[in-house]
Amino acid sequence: MVMNPDAVRNVVGIIGNLISFGLFLSPLPTFVTIVKKKDVEEFVPDPYLATFLNCALWVFYGLPFIHPNSILVVTINGTGLLIEIAYLAIYFAYAPKPKRCRMLGVLTVELVFLAAVAAGVLLGAHTYDKRSLIVGTLCVFFGTLMYAAPLTIMKQVIATKSVEYMPFTLSLVSFINGICWTIYAFIRFDIFITIPNGMGTLLGAAQLILYFCYYDGSTAKNKGALELPKDGDSSAV
Repeated sequence: MVMNPDAVRNVVGIIGNLISFGLFLSPLPTFVTIVKKKDVEEFVPDPYLATFLNCALWVFYGLPFIHPNSILVVTINGTGLLIEIAYLAIYFAYAPKPKRCRMLGVLTVELVFLAAVAAGVLLGAHTYDKRSLIVGTLCVFFGTLMYAAPLTIMKQVIATKSVEYMPFTLSLVSFINGICWTIYAFIRFDIFITIPNGMGTLLGAAQLILYFCYYDGSTAKNKGALELPKDGDSSAV
């Protein structure tokens, strides 16, 4: 019995949705701590501002009038967008005024950028191919930056010969997530989903290799999976 490729694609996409949802929720304990302490301490919202922009672009890309038959891209990134808004709202509620102003400044720039992209695409591109090309290219660019963020942690692992701040579970789940979405993109070939997720799969595999090379059974911790980067820290979870 030959399975319908679209049915297989939908199943893979649903699995990808579930895994990605778990990744979106991974910082939740940190925000619970922020609410309990009523203080953001030295944490910065940069990774969540970046994820907000990334999710918004993918939601736009998956809309029927931009790239048809991409509803599962919309569902998970729409969910992620709402989660990031909640994270940013919590941060804003407990951050001191200077950090609030900085966050609002970055968020304003992102919203203006998104509005400009939407207006430019809807008014200037009148075919699915042109709209998909423009929005998809932006998604690849920002998605690749998101997936490249762990390079900083990988460099630290090599320098210190310790996996203390590269938790195995997060690396494994990120690897599996990249595989799911790469398969999803290949079934009905979509180059814009393939590139960032293919890169994410390779980086995830590299993290797992590093983990097994440098794991000594005593220094690995999971705290890095849940914490926001602090001021001056260029890494993003």
